[in-house]
Amino acid sequence: MIIDCHGHFTTVPGYFRDYRKAQIADFEAGKTSGFSTAPKISDDDLREGLEANQIRLQKERGIDMTLFSPIAGLMGHHHGNEAMSQHWSRTSNDVIHRVSTLYPDRFAPVCQLPQSPGASPRGCIEELERCVNDLGFVACNLNPDPSDGHWTDPPMTDEHWYPLYEKLVELDVPAMIHVSGSCNPNFHGTGAHYINGDTTVFMQLLLSDLFKTFPTLRMVIPHGGGAVPYHWGRYRGLAQDLGRPPLAEALMQNVFFDTCVYHQPGVNLLTEVIPVKNVMFGSEMVGAVRSIDPETGHAFDDTKRYVEALDISDADRHAIFEGNVRRVYPRLDARLKALEPAQ
Repeated sequence: MIIDCHGHFTTVPGYFRDYRKAQIADFEAGKTSGFSTAPKISDDDLREGLEANQIRLQKERGIDMTLFSPIAGLMGHHHGNEAMSQHWSRTSNDVIHRVSTLYPDRFAPVCQLPQSPGASPRGCIEELERCVNDLGFVACNLNPDPSDGHWTDPPMTDEHWYPLYEKLVELDVPAMIHVSGSCNPNFHGTGAHYINGDTTVFMQLLLSDLFKTFPTLRMVIPHGGGAVPYHWGRYRGLAQDLGRPPLAEALMQNVFFDTCVYHQPGVNLLTEVIPVKNVMFGSEMVGAVRSIDPETGHAFDDTKRYVEALDISDADRHAIFEGNVRRVYPRLDARLKALEPAQ
């Protein structure tokens, strides 16, 4: 089985995006509570957006299952207040639940959290519990920078985040560390802010003993780990110079990377530097880069091709495509087993 650990519903109907724009405009005009209900997306509209895009590409590329979450760029945690974030997150997660119900053999649901700058992550717990316990979600996306480009909240290793981590451990679900858009003109969203976020969180983890406090907490750093694999020697050296434990000991039982790296040399490097047990297949299609690479004639985000071309054993390739993600996401593993025909 080929499992893509990183997908977003980027092809929602345009009127759903329009609703979000109107919600933000209403807040800016003074409406700080009592938010209007989103327009209901028909099953036909859901199918149209998916079957012409994600499902078509799954079939063309040979991907069986995608971990699917709301559009990262539309999480927009810096907009509004905590109440609006609660409303928008619930609305977005309900759409993902409907997708995973319509196509249970194609999509496993991952939720966004109702974060807001300066708000306690404790406020995310109710929605996380609803999604996991009531709706069958298998993981969440966690934004390390709810200010969306200005980094006003404490580092992710601060006790500020501990109530949420305690719940993640209790529910046995991993968090993908995923920023939203950037409202800082210095940082392009997908070209800079995403990679900055991935790299920044890894360095925060390197400096901390977070996983001594939460030994079973699991974090997925997407987009190939940002700049981390390319600068692996720098981080090993910094850990040594700062008196920190070796990375393999301190982090690599809890931190995982996906293959959302859009060229063969990048995926080669990722798997040469990062242990295979810490790498999971991901593409983030349809996402940040949607065009065809003129050097190869294939889509930049067709990352399955890059994994297939690696000079690794069949066992390692199976681990990247399926084994690791089922281990890191035990609720996904249980979901897939429940879908198997009775023996």
